[in-house]
Amino acid sequence: MLLAHLMNTGLGPFYDGILHLFLTPEDLLPVIALSLFAGLRGPAFGRAVLFALPGAWLAGTVLGRILGPQAALPVVAAAVTIALGGLAATDAPLPWRWTTALAIGLGLLHGAWNGAELARAQASGTSSALGAACAIFVVVAILSALVSSLRAPWSRIVVRVAGSWIAAAALFMLGWSLRGV
Repeated sequence: MLLAHLMNTGLGPFYDGILHLFLTPEDLLPVIALSLFAGLRGPAFGRAVLFALPGAWLAGTVLGRILGPQAALPVVAAAVTIALGGLAATDAPLPWRWTTALAIGLGLLHGAWNGAELARAQASGTSSALGAACAIFVVVAILSALVSSLRAPWSRIVVRVAGSWIAAAALFMLGWSLRGV
């Protein structure tokens, strides 16, 4: 992944894939940001991201394994996370298709990085990729459903603030990735 390593919990590759998502901020933060944004836009957006993101992540992992090791750019991951956090913070009125395209793009990009890491480590990766996709499905399902059920105006503001915090954390990620340049 982005200068990361594969998780080895001793529980097996499926659980390693689940934990990889939760232990890799470069993967987790954009998933959370997109889930919050989809929830703010409504249930139809949440359902679109719910099915598009894990599927694209799996497809990206396959592509990454086929293409093999490639340059994973931490700057790109940080920029994507800043953009997604900004979308959640502004509650931008993007059309449903664009939101779905964002989910597919995010899944393909991060899935390819994970697949390339699996190829570099010469690990089988099928169970690990399924574990990551299941974890993503659960995160998106819970967060987007929770946010889309919010009705009080102040609660939606709290979600938008969370999006701005994600964007701010990604700015730190960007600075960290540029420190050696």
